[in-house]
Amino acid sequence: MSEKRSITAEDLYRIKWTSDPSISPNGERVAYVSKTVNKDRDGYVSHIRMVELGSHEDISFTSGEQDRYPVWSPDGSKFAFLRNKNDKPQIWIIPANGGEAQAVTSTKHGVSSFAWSPDSSKLLFRTQVDPKAVEEDSKDLEKSKKDTSGDKKPLEEEIIDRLRYKADGGGRWNGRRSHLYIQEIGKDSAAALTSGDYDIGDFCWSPDGENIAFVTKIAEDDTDPDLSLISDVYIISSSGENRRKYTDSDWSVYAVGYSQDGKQLAVFGSDRSHHNATQVGLFVRPVEDGEWLSVTKSFDIQLTNSMVSDMRSGTRSNGPVFSEDGSSVYALISREGGVHLAKIAVDGSGYEWVSQGERDIYQFDITVDGRFILAAADPAQPGDLFLLDPESQLENRLTNHNEAFLEEVEVVLPQEFRFKASDGESIQGWVIKPAGTASGAKIPTVLEIHGGPHAMYGFTFMLEFQLLAARGYAVIYTNPRGGHGYSQEFVNTVRGDYGGRDYADLMEAVDYAVAEYDFIDDSQLFVTGGSYGGFMTNWIVGHTDRFKAAVTQRSISNWISFYGVSDIGFFFTEDQIGGDVWKNTELLWKHSPLAYVENVTTPLLILHGEEDLRCPIEQAEQLFIALKRLGKKTQFIRFPKSSHELSRGGHPGLRVKRLNHIVRWFDEHK
Repeated sequence: MSEKRSITAEDLYRIKWTSDPSISPNGERVAYVSKTVNKDRDGYVSHIRMVELGSHEDISFTSGEQDRYPVWSPDGSKFAFLRNKNDKPQIWIIPANGGEAQAVTSTKHGVSSFAWSPDSSKLLFRTQVDPKAVEEDSKDLEKSKKDTSGDKKPLEEEIIDRLRYKADGGGRWNGRRSHLYIQEIGKDSAAALTSGDYDIGDFCWSPDGENIAFVTKIAEDDTDPDLSLISDVYIISSSGENRRKYTDSDWSVYAVGYSQDGKQLAVFGSDRSHHNATQVGLFVRPVEDGEWLSVTKSFDIQLTNSMVSDMRSGTRSNGPVFSEDGSSVYALISREGGVHLAKIAVDGSGYEWVSQGERDIYQFDITVDGRFILAAADPAQPGDLFLLDPESQLENRLTNHNEAFLEEVEVVLPQEFRFKASDGESIQGWVIKPAGTASGAKIPTVLEIHGGPHAMYGFTFMLEFQLLAARGYAVIYTNPRGGHGYSQEFVNTVRGDYGGRDYADLMEAVDYAVAEYDFIDDSQLFVTGGSYGGFMTNWIVGHTDRFKAAVTQRSISNWISFYGVSDIGFFFTEDQIGGDVWKNTELLWKHSPLAYVENVTTPLLILHGEEDLRCPIEQAEQLFIALKRLGKKTQFIRFPKSSHELSRGGHPGLRVKRLNHIVRWFDEHK
């Protein structure tokens, strides 16, 4: 057997990503999405595959370049999916037994998501429309193209009157709103279900097909809706009549679902009791005459997947899924470095784990006989599908698309640790030791810091960590105060204290690792992180010279300017730091790494995407200019056409370059 080779950044081109499992109504087949880097390495291709649960036969089922989002019709005769047509995503349908796919929508601005009606005769979908020209935008794409003149258009000014006029990954607001339409199968045009100056979020059909529940934020007075983070649940008839509001504008609602008998509603939401740090909870109520019950209020848990991974971006999340008898809801829970499926009693009496192990479950579906399809990653693999029988706890692997790649390369598994912080809190972390490290050897070590800050490192595959280990670096990563997965108090501690307890947790984690693992070279420590992790990297180099070199990625350096330039700056700064720029300038500056730039002695590499609107590139520019003006050792690398998601879903070639620059900088400063 040949010896395995070390992982390289270019191995990103070899990885296959598996997602979006959709089980057929008869429980015999699973459609899912397989995504890879395209042959030119300048983007991605995806297609839909089909796996038979009985034989485990796994075949390619569609051949488009960007096929995604498969959903079976309830009668099992076909499934729908998204595929681009004239550069816009449209809904296509293909027979369950194979054949030619047919486009059933041709919306002017494309379809973002959809759901089958219970009788399989209609598709409910979300698309963007111009509120001032709904009729024009509901015409089919082909007709709209005929009206387009080929003449060069003159330059026009851009008039902006919204507070939230831009969004990372989407750019500046185009004046359109996201609304619901119903497309009857066999008809040429779709009918508008909602309209107005608001956007539709999550949505679903009632089991009888008579009503549709959806999430939105509708202004009911003269207040600016862009100032509110509250959203509500509404129910409307499938004919577009009798819209009713089911929440009282005191929550942030993220997802909604009906029980199978149509008598209950469940939502994932936040009561915002701890503002942006509030854990996502489960709320349930009867559809007719009843009150919402905060089901998970006493459990102190975080619903949904909060895991940080460089292996996925934009993967759709599961909403609340009722058990057949309506007594429970299935949901993912982020807990102590893992993400697992749980069954939560709707009366609030408790919950039980459905899945087990040190892993990261990012999606699931349920078969007709009560088994579960899990899309799951772990530290040894980037993600595959598994079939779990909850009664026997027997689990079968359905896909293994990275088998050849993983058999070829050396993947190093992390060692988990826990220690008591100086204030008595238990902190969880991990160390990766490079393969082949000689006994007694001392090796350079990198501290990795996650973003969020309300996110979580844990039991998942991280190409960046594996690359560092392959290049001879040990890696320390941990969940300091501010991260999800532990308690509400734990995640809330960072608010108003950036650079305080969180910084102490990280430094104490390094102290613990140095004392516990004799291979860590305390004289050769390095640090990197992105987003909040970039903020903290900037903070660290301004407060200690402990690290030989640092790499800050998509970072925050100045809260004062961040307030006005980030797509979330005005509310995130107030929530996380505790003030605004006109009343609390000194407070914002106190928590800004730029205020401590004169203290920096650590060589700092600055990596930033030019189209990052979450942490705009001016944050990097300010830091770089200050460091250069002071004669500090620094370098600034700008990635074109790259948003805040560069490391997870950006241009594959630039993702590889980013990884290589991180290792190169550390190598140069050993």
